[in-house]
Amino acid sequence: MESCLSLVFNIDEGVDWCAPWLDSVRAVSGEIVAAQQWRDALNLQAKKLSLRNHAGLPINFTAQQDLPAGVSYEAHIGATGLVPTRDNLHDFFNALVWLAFPRIKVQLNALQAAQIASLGVGKSRGAARDAATLFDENAALLAVTDTLEGRAIVQALRTHQWSQLFVEQRQQFMKHAHVFLFGHAIMEKLVRPYKAITAHTLVCWVSPNFHELSAVEQRAELDQQIAAQLQQQELLPTAFSPLPVLGVPGWWPDQTAEFYADPHVFRPERQRK
Repeated sequence: MESCLSLVFNIDEGVDWCAPWLDSVRAVSGEIVAAQQWRDALNLQAKKLSLRNHAGLPINFTAQQDLPAGVSYEAHIGATGLVPTRDNLHDFFNALVWLAFPRIKVQLNALQAAQIASLGVGKSRGAARDAATLFDENAALLAVTDTLEGRAIVQALRTHQWSQLFVEQRQQFMKHAHVFLFGHAIMEKLVRPYKAITAHTLVCWVSPNFHELSAVEQRAELDQQIAAQLQQQELLPTAFSPLPVLGVPGWWPDQTAEFYADPHVFRPERQRK
Protein backbone atom coordinates (compact mmCIF):
# COMPACT_ATOMS: atom_id res chain seq x y z
CA MET A 1 0.00 0.00 0.00
CA GLU A 2 1.26 3.49 -0.83
CA SER A 3 2.52 5.33 2.25
CA CYS A 4 0.34 8.06 3.77
CA LEU A 5 1.68 11.51 4.55
CA SER A 6 0.40 14.47 6.51
CA LEU A 7 0.72 17.90 4.97
CA VAL A 8 0.32 21.48 6.04
CA PHE A 9 0.58 23.40 2.79
CA ASN A 10 1.84 26.82 3.93
CA ILE A 11 -1.61 27.45 5.42
CA ASP A 12 -3.63 25.99 8.26
CA GLU A 13 -5.39 23.41 6.11
CA GLY A 14 -4.34 19.84 6.85
CA VAL A 15 -4.70 17.18 4.19
CA ASP A 16 -5.38 13.57 5.17
CA TRP A 17 -3.36 11.72 2.54
CA CYS A 18 -4.76 8.41 3.79
CA ALA A 19 -8.28 9.41 2.72
CA PRO A 20 -9.56 7.05 0.01
CA TRP A 21 -10.69 9.91 -2.24
CA LEU A 22 -7.04 10.91 -2.70
CA ASP A 23 -6.02 7.49 -4.05
CA SER A 24 -5.81 8.92 -7.56
CA VAL A 25 -3.08 11.47 -6.69
CA ARG A 26 -1.40 10.02 -3.60
CA ALA A 27 1.33 8.22 -5.53
CA VAL A 28 2.45 11.36 -7.38
CA SER A 29 2.29 13.56 -4.28
CA GLY A 30 4.93 11.97 -2.05
CA GLU A 31 8.16 13.61 -3.25
CA ILE A 32 6.40 16.93 -3.80
CA VAL A 33 4.86 17.07 -0.33
CA ALA A 34 8.26 16.29 1.20
CA ALA A 35 10.13 18.91 -0.86
CA GLN A 36 11.06 22.31 0.57
CA GLN A 37 10.37 23.95 -2.80
CA TRP A 38 7.17 22.26 -3.93
CA ARG A 39 6.90 24.05 -7.28
CA ASP A 40 10.44 22.99 -8.21
CA ALA A 41 9.54 19.43 -7.25
CA LEU A 42 6.44 19.60 -9.45
CA ASN A 43 8.52 20.73 -12.41
CA LEU A 44 11.08 18.00 -11.81
CA GLN A 45 8.31 15.39 -11.92
CA ALA A 46 6.80 17.00 -15.02
CA LYS A 47 10.19 16.80 -16.72
CA LYS A 48 10.65 13.14 -15.73
CA LEU A 49 7.23 12.35 -17.20
CA SER A 50 7.98 14.40 -20.35
CA LEU A 51 4.73 16.33 -19.90
CA ARG A 52 3.86 18.47 -22.91
CA ASN A 53 0.77 20.39 -23.96
CA HIS A 54 -1.15 19.80 -27.20
CA ALA A 55 1.31 22.04 -29.07
CA GLY A 56 4.27 19.93 -27.89
CA LEU A 57 5.54 22.55 -25.42
CA PRO A 58 6.90 21.32 -22.05
CA ILE A 59 4.55 21.74 -19.10
CA ASN A 60 6.00 23.89 -16.32
CA PHE A 61 4.29 25.14 -13.18
CA THR A 62 4.95 28.83 -12.62
CA ALA A 63 3.90 31.50 -10.14
CA GLN A 64 0.48 33.07 -10.67
CA GLN A 65 1.99 36.51 -11.31
CA ASP A 66 3.60 35.13 -14.47
CA LEU A 67 0.16 35.07 -16.12
CA PRO A 68 0.05 38.20 -18.32
CA ALA A 69 -2.76 40.65 -17.65
CA GLY A 70 -5.73 40.16 -19.96
CA VAL A 71 -4.69 36.63 -21.01
CA SER A 72 -6.97 33.74 -20.08
CA TYR A 73 -5.55 30.94 -17.98
CA GLU A 74 -6.43 28.14 -20.42
CA ALA A 75 -5.19 30.04 -23.47
CA HIS A 76 -1.90 30.80 -21.70
CA ILE A 77 -1.28 27.10 -20.99
CA GLY A 78 -2.15 26.21 -24.58
CA ALA A 79 0.17 28.84 -26.02
CA THR A 80 3.14 28.46 -23.67
CA GLY A 81 2.93 25.20 -21.69
CA LEU A 82 3.19 27.30 -18.51
CA VAL A 83 0.61 26.53 -15.80
CA PRO A 84 0.10 29.45 -13.39
CA THR A 85 -0.04 27.90 -9.93
CA ARG A 86 -1.03 29.85 -6.83
CA ASP A 87 0.15 29.04 -3.32
CA ASN A 88 -3.04 27.26 -2.31
CA LEU A 89 -4.50 23.78 -2.17
CA HIS A 90 -6.80 24.34 -5.14
CA ASP A 91 -3.90 24.88 -7.54
CA PHE A 92 -1.71 22.34 -5.78
CA PHE A 93 -4.28 19.59 -6.38
CA ASN A 94 -4.62 20.79 -9.98
CA ALA A 95 -0.89 20.28 -10.47
CA LEU A 96 -1.06 16.78 -8.97
CA VAL A 97 -3.83 15.86 -11.41
CA TRP A 98 -1.57 17.01 -14.27
CA LEU A 99 0.97 14.44 -13.05
CA ALA A 100 -1.58 11.66 -12.48
CA PHE A 101 -3.70 12.08 -15.64
CA PRO A 102 -1.57 14.10 -18.08
CA ARG A 103 -3.26 12.98 -21.31
CA ILE A 104 -6.71 13.99 -20.08
CA LYS A 105 -5.44 17.35 -18.85
CA VAL A 106 -3.79 18.03 -22.21
CA GLN A 107 -7.00 17.27 -24.11
CA LEU A 108 -9.13 19.38 -21.77
CA ASN A 109 -6.76 22.29 -22.17
CA ALA A 110 -6.74 21.87 -25.94
CA LEU A 111 -10.55 21.93 -25.95
CA GLN A 112 -10.72 24.99 -23.69
CA ALA A 113 -8.03 26.88 -25.64
CA ALA A 114 -9.77 26.13 -28.95
CA GLN A 115 -13.11 27.35 -27.59
CA ILE A 116 -11.53 30.58 -26.36
CA ALA A 117 -9.80 31.12 -29.69
CA SER A 118 -13.09 30.59 -31.50
CA LEU A 119 -15.57 32.33 -29.21
CA GLY A 120 -13.43 34.60 -27.05
CA VAL A 121 -13.81 35.06 -23.30
CA GLY A 122 -17.32 36.19 -22.49
CA LYS A 123 -20.05 35.77 -19.91
CA SER A 124 -21.21 32.59 -21.64
CA ARG A 125 -18.64 29.82 -21.99
CA GLY A 126 -20.65 27.64 -24.39
CA ALA A 127 -21.67 24.03 -23.78
CA ALA A 128 -18.33 22.43 -24.68
CA ARG A 129 -16.28 24.76 -22.51
CA ASP A 130 -18.80 24.45 -19.66
CA ALA A 131 -18.41 20.67 -19.83
CA ALA A 132 -14.62 20.92 -19.89
CA THR A 133 -14.69 23.18 -16.83
CA LEU A 134 -17.00 20.78 -14.95
CA PHE A 135 -14.66 17.94 -15.85
CA ASP A 136 -11.54 19.82 -14.83
CA GLU A 137 -12.90 21.11 -11.52
CA ASN A 138 -15.37 18.54 -10.26
CA ALA A 139 -15.15 15.22 -12.11
CA ALA A 140 -14.91 11.69 -10.81
CA LEU A 141 -14.06 8.79 -13.10
CA LEU A 142 -16.16 5.70 -12.45
CA ALA A 143 -14.31 2.70 -13.84
CA VAL A 144 -16.93 -0.04 -14.27
CA THR A 145 -16.43 -3.52 -15.66
CA ASP A 146 -18.24 -4.15 -18.93
CA THR A 147 -20.35 -6.94 -17.44
CA LEU A 148 -24.00 -7.49 -16.48
CA GLU A 149 -23.12 -6.41 -12.94
CA GLY A 150 -21.33 -3.32 -14.20
CA ARG A 151 -24.23 -2.31 -16.43
CA ALA A 152 -26.63 -2.71 -13.48
CA ILE A 153 -24.41 -0.40 -11.43
CA VAL A 154 -24.42 2.28 -14.13
CA GLN A 155 -28.19 1.99 -14.58
CA ALA A 156 -28.73 2.50 -10.83
CA LEU A 157 -26.36 5.49 -10.85
CA ARG A 158 -28.03 7.19 -13.80
CA THR A 159 -31.53 6.70 -12.37
CA HIS A 160 -30.50 7.74 -8.84
CA GLN A 161 -31.42 4.41 -7.30
CA TRP A 162 -29.10 5.06 -4.37
CA SER A 163 -30.34 2.32 -2.04
CA GLN A 164 -30.02 -0.21 -4.83
CA LEU A 165 -26.58 1.07 -5.80
CA PHE A 166 -24.97 1.34 -2.38
CA VAL A 167 -26.98 -0.99 -0.13
CA GLU A 168 -28.48 -3.81 -2.16
CA GLN A 169 -25.64 -3.91 -4.72
CA ARG A 170 -22.88 -2.87 -2.35
CA GLN A 171 -20.74 -5.98 -2.82
CA GLN A 172 -21.16 -5.81 -6.61
CA PHE A 173 -20.16 -2.15 -6.56
CA MET A 174 -17.01 -2.92 -4.59
CA LYS A 175 -16.11 -5.72 -7.01
CA HIS A 176 -17.06 -4.19 -10.34
CA ALA A 177 -16.60 -0.41 -9.86
CA HIS A 178 -13.84 1.92 -8.74
CA VAL A 179 -14.03 5.69 -8.30
CA PHE A 180 -11.05 7.89 -9.18
CA LEU A 181 -11.35 11.56 -8.30
CA PHE A 182 -10.12 13.86 -11.05
CA GLY A 183 -11.45 17.33 -10.27
CA HIS A 184 -9.09 19.44 -8.18
CA ALA A 185 -11.89 21.61 -6.75
CA ILE A 186 -13.69 18.60 -5.31
CA MET A 187 -10.41 17.38 -3.81
CA GLU A 188 -10.08 20.74 -2.10
CA LYS A 189 -13.65 20.52 -0.75
CA LEU A 190 -12.88 17.09 0.71
CA VAL A 191 -10.10 18.49 2.86
CA ARG A 192 -13.06 19.35 5.11
CA PRO A 193 -15.57 16.69 4.02
CA TYR A 194 -19.31 17.11 4.33
CA LYS A 195 -22.03 14.75 3.23
CA ALA A 196 -23.46 16.75 0.33
CA ILE A 197 -20.25 16.97 -1.75
CA THR A 198 -21.23 15.70 -5.19
CA ALA A 199 -19.07 14.91 -8.21
CA HIS A 200 -19.85 15.11 -11.90
CA THR A 201 -19.16 11.48 -12.75
CA LEU A 202 -18.00 10.10 -16.07
CA VAL A 203 -18.51 6.38 -16.65
CA CYS A 204 -15.47 4.54 -18.04
CA TRP A 205 -15.99 0.95 -19.18
CA VAL A 206 -13.10 -1.36 -18.35
CA SER A 207 -12.31 -5.06 -18.70
CA PRO A 208 -13.20 -7.52 -15.90
CA ASN A 209 -9.50 -7.88 -15.01
CA PHE A 210 -9.06 -4.13 -14.42
CA HIS A 211 -8.92 -4.69 -10.65
CA GLU A 212 -5.88 -6.94 -11.12
CA LEU A 213 -3.82 -4.06 -12.52
CA SER A 214 -1.56 -1.96 -10.32
CA ALA A 215 -2.74 1.52 -9.33
CA VAL A 216 -0.28 3.04 -11.81
CA GLU A 217 -1.57 0.80 -14.61
CA GLN A 218 -5.19 1.59 -13.78
CA ARG A 219 -4.58 5.35 -13.95
CA ALA A 220 -2.64 5.00 -17.19
CA GLU A 221 -5.44 2.97 -18.81
CA LEU A 222 -8.09 5.50 -17.84
CA ASP A 223 -5.87 8.40 -18.87
CA GLN A 224 -5.35 6.94 -22.33
CA GLN A 225 -8.96 5.84 -22.83
CA ILE A 226 -10.61 9.10 -21.80
CA ALA A 227 -8.09 11.31 -23.61
CA ALA A 228 -8.87 9.40 -26.81
CA GLN A 229 -12.59 9.90 -26.23
CA LEU A 230 -12.09 13.63 -25.76
CA GLN A 231 -10.29 13.77 -29.10
CA GLN A 232 -13.00 11.85 -30.93
CA GLN A 233 -16.26 12.93 -29.30
CA GLU A 234 -17.84 16.24 -28.35
CA LEU A 235 -17.91 16.75 -24.59
CA LEU A 236 -21.22 18.06 -23.21
CA PRO A 237 -22.52 18.59 -19.65
CA THR A 238 -25.03 15.78 -20.21
CA ALA A 239 -22.14 13.29 -20.25
CA PHE A 240 -21.96 13.39 -16.44
CA SER A 241 -24.02 11.77 -13.69
CA PRO A 242 -24.16 13.17 -10.14
CA LEU A 243 -22.52 11.08 -7.43
CA PRO A 244 -22.47 12.07 -3.72
CA VAL A 245 -18.91 10.93 -3.16
CA LEU A 246 -19.13 10.12 0.54
CA GLY A 247 -21.63 7.46 -0.45
CA VAL A 248 -18.93 5.47 -2.22
CA PRO A 249 -18.48 2.27 -0.17
CA GLY A 250 -15.67 2.71 2.33
CA TRP A 251 -15.32 6.45 1.84
CA TRP A 252 -17.21 7.39 5.02
CA PRO A 253 -18.05 5.65 8.30
CA ASP A 254 -21.56 4.52 9.26
CA GLN A 255 -22.83 4.05 5.71
CA THR A 256 -26.12 2.56 6.88
CA ALA A 257 -29.39 2.37 4.98
CA GLU A 258 -30.43 5.50 6.87
CA PHE A 259 -27.31 7.31 5.66
CA TYR A 260 -28.35 6.74 2.05
CA ALA A 261 -32.01 7.57 2.73
CA ASP A 262 -31.23 11.30 3.14
CA PRO A 263 -33.15 12.90 0.24
CA HIS A 264 -31.29 16.20 0.59
CA VAL A 265 -28.07 14.47 -0.48
CA PHE A 266 -29.11 11.28 -2.27
CA ARG A 267 -31.74 12.97 -4.36
CA PRO A 268 -34.29 11.17 -6.53
CA GLU A 269 -34.04 11.51 -10.26
CA ARG A 270 -35.61 14.69 -11.55
CA GLN A 271 -38.76 13.95 -13.46
CA ARG A 272 -38.76 15.38 -16.95
CA LYS A 273 -41.84 17.28 -18.02
